[in-house]
Amino acid sequence: MARTKHFATRSRPRNQTDSSSQAAGPSTNPTTGGSEGGDAAQQTTPTTSPATGRKKRAKRAKQAMPQGSQKKPYRYKPGTIALREIRYFQKNTNLLIPAASFIREVRSITHALAPPQISRWTAEALVALQEAAEDYLVGLFSDSMLCAIHARRVTLMRKDFELARRIGGKGRPW
Repeated sequence: MARTKHFATRSRPRNQTDSSSQAAGPSTNPTTGGSEGGDAAQQTTPTTSPATGRKKRAKRAKQAMPQGSQKKPYRYKPGTIALREIRYFQKNTNLLIPAASFIREVRSITHALAPPQISRWTAEALVALQEAAEDYLVGLFSDSMLCAIHARRVTLMRKDFELARRIGGKGRPW
């Protein structure tokens, strides 16, 4: 019992940031002193099988570090990161849809709807098509958000998109 308390009080201040090395024990730590290595070897020897020895080590590692001393990651208030992302995406002019997946989808639609003679696209045409698609989607999201706010909600729902398309005359008619 005395060894466990001594081990717990010595190893905690050294490795506060690295929690993975505490679970493995001091035998894997290269900076450990020679006297402590002998004590650790005596403490962590398995009694019946390697599986039971691992369980005992894990329990001792949990006992060694009090739960209140682990530093929690900082949590922002709900919506702060969303607003930061909105500002970031409004400032940059990059395309938001990945180009490879968009081109793959364009080719599959072309293969399904166009005659077999039309199967090739120029790079400029694909970029223009992607910019037009993203502009349409941004406008649709903006109009849908206005519909949701008008309904005194902050959550976008399918009915907001349907109403925005119906009022704006976008897409296929009903």
